[in-house]
Amino acid sequence: MEQAVGIGSERHKELFCRVFLDTHEPYDPARLAWPDLHVGELERLRALPFWTEALATEANAAARISALGRTERDPLLRRAIELQGYEEARHSRLLGLMADRYRLPVTEEVPDPLPTDLEWAFVRTEYGECFDSFFAFGLFDLAKRSGFFPSPLVSIFEPVVQEEARHVLFFANWVAYRRKQLSPALQPLHWLRRGYALCSQAWQRVKTARGFRTGDFTMRGHESIDASISPRGFLDLCLRENSARLGRYDSRLLRPVLVPAIARMLRTLLPR
Repeated sequence: MEQAVGIGSERHKELFCRVFLDTHEPYDPARLAWPDLHVGELERLRALPFWTEALATEANAAARISALGRTERDPLLRRAIELQGYEEARHSRLLGLMADRYRLPVTEEVPDPLPTDLEWAFVRTEYGECFDSFFAFGLFDLAKRSGFFPSPLVSIFEPVVQEEARHVLFFANWVAYRRKQLSPALQPLHWLRRGYALCSQAWQRVKTARGFRTGDFTMRGHESIDASISPRGFLDLCLRENSARLGRYDSRLLRPVLVPAIARMLRTLLPR
């Protein structure tokens, strides 16, 4: 039987860092077997609206997280954070190679300057990733089952999608561990800052999903991939995929809970 770990303890830190480090999958994007696609498949890929944003997001996240890792004094935490920065940079390289090979509509953007408060930037970035990955898990499964993505591309992106699950798992435990390291007097302030970061990311995604900008593909992309699935059915799919992907790891570790909780509440308000 697995022994419980106290959240914020040294055992907790060692567990969530070791799980993250030990489940890293080595691969080189330049050596992947990129398939030749026919005209219809290329048109579907090029019609997706998020390539520029995806590349910029991964590149900026990689720079911020890698910089945070360099400032971390704890050797084990530093290794884990730097590995996440490496994986985010690898995502960016993979997307860049894909964009070049298939001539995807990508506009080169100037990288964001590094923020002064790297830890706060990490918190904001990862709460955004908690939202995006939850819906991306469902979208990926939908694209795979519907044939929207050719099976060779599914094979290439499977490790990438699973890495996002590892990232949000690591973050959920890292942020809880960080709070426990603070004095009792500072923990409420940490909780409030976390709440602000989470709410701001949630509101940003609600605004874009409602069309205040261009629409949030991670939240509404099912409409482009398979119009036959209802919003409630899509939320059910996201919940199943989220549980399956995060369920691969040690059950003693914390999981992100807010986004699944919001999805469960919303699905009760939607028609079948």
